[in-house]
Amino acid sequence: MADKSDPTRILIIGGGYVGMYTALQLQSKLGRREASVTVVDPQPHMTYQPFLPEAAAGNVEPRHVVAPLRRVLKRCHVLTARVTAVDQAEQLVTIEGSEGTVDTLGYDVLVVALGSVSRLLPIPGLAEQGIGLKTVGEAIYLRNHVLAKMDAAANTSDPQLRERLLNFTFVGGGYAGTEALAELEDMARYATRYYDNISPDDIHFTLIEAAGRIMPEVSEKMGVYTVKALEERGIKVYLNTFLKSIENGHAVLSDGTEFDTDTLVWNAGVKANPVLKNTDLPLDERGRVKATSHLRVEGLPNVWAAGDCAAVPDLSKTEQDPNATCAPSAQHAVRQAHQLAKNVLASLRGKKTHEYRHANAGSVAGLGLYKGVADVYGFKAKGFLAWFMHRTYHVSKMPTFNRKARVLIDWTLALLFRRDVVSMGQIQDPKADFERAASS
Repeated sequence: MADKSDPTRILIIGGGYVGMYTALQLQSKLGRREASVTVVDPQPHMTYQPFLPEAAAGNVEPRHVVAPLRRVLKRCHVLTARVTAVDQAEQLVTIEGSEGTVDTLGYDVLVVALGSVSRLLPIPGLAEQGIGLKTVGEAIYLRNHVLAKMDAAANTSDPQLRERLLNFTFVGGGYAGTEALAELEDMARYATRYYDNISPDDIHFTLIEAAGRIMPEVSEKMGVYTVKALEERGIKVYLNTFLKSIENGHAVLSDGTEFDTDTLVWNAGVKANPVLKNTDLPLDERGRVKATSHLRVEGLPNVWAAGDCAAVPDLSKTEQDPNATCAPSAQHAVRQAHQLAKNVLASLRGKKTHEYRHANAGSVAGLGLYKGVADVYGFKAKGFLAWFMHRTYHVSKMPTFNRKARVLIDWTLALLFRRDVVSMGQIQDPKADFERAASS
């Protein structure tokens, strides 16, 4: 334990929405001798995930959808390392650096903001064939992958191989999956103008959703509209259908449909960071940290939690369902972070903390250039207006003026010049040419 005369040691594990926004508020409100703030995350940046589909489609430069933690959190100590265990009894966190070095960090106050990871199901071939879209690295990879498959299809005369290469499959019809599908389809359709032997009709995009509707974040009517809008673009949408197998690129669906594909993008939900299993924190049946409506971890007054890794009561629904918890969304994470920071400050200063209450503002989604859907405070829009609302909302939430300006410049350049649709194939295997030169 630290000496009582020393500043309180606040340790934030996770540098995503909750971690970064909490640290951002704390560094602006805390006195230098009042507390120190340390942030630990495997990446040196926070990724603004709602812009990943646009980054994958080339509408936004990938570097501009991330906020460098060290630049943003100037008064915090930032460690680029992976948390591997938490021992609350001893108030110690074990971390592992990129070079395999292991260290422990002590704390007086702990903020658990470890977020979530993709929720994979035991589907044969999924681990080998699937691609996610939760990181900027995956966005860059996916963009190059789609364009590389189009290049390969243009170079083959085998009709079966060609069809396989141009068949792009997305699993998961939530906000993230639908937007990723729509943005990449829009990019691929635009790219066909540069291929003599590939037309828009040759490209096949498929969306598979186990539920009876897509995009539960918007109203059912808007969800139906989105399906119709996608189908009008030639996209196949399978509802009440799940993927049974994807071994060797051969997709088998629950309704008996079978086809070959070289691209499977998996966006079928998330789960709490599995690192939480290596802690002595109280977890619920879904592996999330049990938190109170004040964002304190149950039974632990010096530990706080929010975001996708925390089971926070949803006070807007507890009258209908006493066990209702907040859904894993960016909207909840950002708002919880602001309340969490206020509560940590209040707790340090002996003041009253407050509950996290959330009024759903609705959702906006981009479906490609000039296309979108929106359901905000009961106001519903589609097409260009919804697309404009989507961009306006998310650029307003993008952290730092620097990143806001860069995203706006990217969009302005995209309006003035043609879309850039070249594949940077070397990124997928950057050492290939060097190794060939070494072996020749």
